[in-house]
Amino acid sequence: MKRPHSLRILAVVAVLLGGIVACGDSSETEAAGAGGGGAAFPVTIKHALGTTTIPEKPKRVATVNWANHEVPLALGVVPVGMAAADFGDDNGDGVLPWVEERLKELGAETPVLFDENDGIDFEAVADTRPDVILAAYSGLTKQDYDTLSEIAPVVAFPKAAWATPWRESIRMNSKAIGLAAEGDRLIARIENDVKAVVAKYPQLKGRSTMFMTHVDPNDVSQIGFYTTHDTRTLFFEDLGLTIPGSVAEASKGTDKFVLTRSAEQIDLFDDVDIITGYGSDELLGKIRKDPLLSKIPAVENGAIWLLPETEPLGTAANPTPLSISWVLEDYVKALAEAADKAK
Repeated sequence: MKRPHSLRILAVVAVLLGGIVACGDSSETEAAGAGGGGAAFPVTIKHALGTTTIPEKPKRVATVNWANHEVPLALGVVPVGMAAADFGDDNGDGVLPWVEERLKELGAETPVLFDENDGIDFEAVADTRPDVILAAYSGLTKQDYDTLSEIAPVVAFPKAAWATPWRESIRMNSKAIGLAAEGDRLIARIENDVKAVVAKYPQLKGRSTMFMTHVDPNDVSQIGFYTTHDTRTLFFEDLGLTIPGSVAEASKGTDKFVLTRSAEQIDLFDDVDIITGYGSDELLGKIRKDPLLSKIPAVENGAIWLLPETEPLGTAANPTPLSISWVLEDYVKALAEAADKAK
């Protein structure tokens, strides 16, 4: 897998902006503002679970749930604690490779890792003594939010659980730590990275693409897919792809990020040019041999690609601040190869 130099560029950019902070020990993280001035506090952020006021610039930043730690890290701020990776972790250390790479660039030790396999470990979060808890991309319940709020101010998702677009995640989390301007520049840099890679693959433009959810190889009687409320589906538009009308229509009137349809309804997906998803070669073989699923045009044409679940690339489709540029070339190239087979 290619490892672009974009993360190293991030480090240089952050230095130039005055955003990188030396963290003598990872228990006391200072977040410097652009040009040394910083943002005015208190900062108030509205979200789906309420309104959060952060009285002063946080020195100790904790994050919970998927990838929220990537925002402060991208901006040069090392969290005192963050969620351990539980998907796509290739070596079992709880840290995805692009995060590990960024920590090395910052000369920082791995923060405290919160084990969230059984839900948020509130005691572990409290032990890190945070000034703010970032969770703009998350699945927090109201009870989770209330409990965390007893520890420190919490930034929850803006509208629906697990549905925060990557740009909005950066904006909310960066604002909370007084680095909103730097967050905007990070968004612009990522957008430029995406444009540069996508420009190499004109065959992607306009191709309707569906992201299939995990399917049991032993039961292909139904197919699950991510709706337009999920960041995986939304990211297709960043890549010049389009969302099939079948997926867009099914997404109306629901805030769920996953829906399922039985194999008997498979003709709904006649408008899908490309399918990607999670799964093994075994699953792909069963889909191709299934008398119903094999009739989906994308499957029939061979325009289907499944991401390996046990490798970091398996997380590529869920765009996050550090992962996008790190896996972009591989991800887009594979989609382009699928597009070449579409009719």
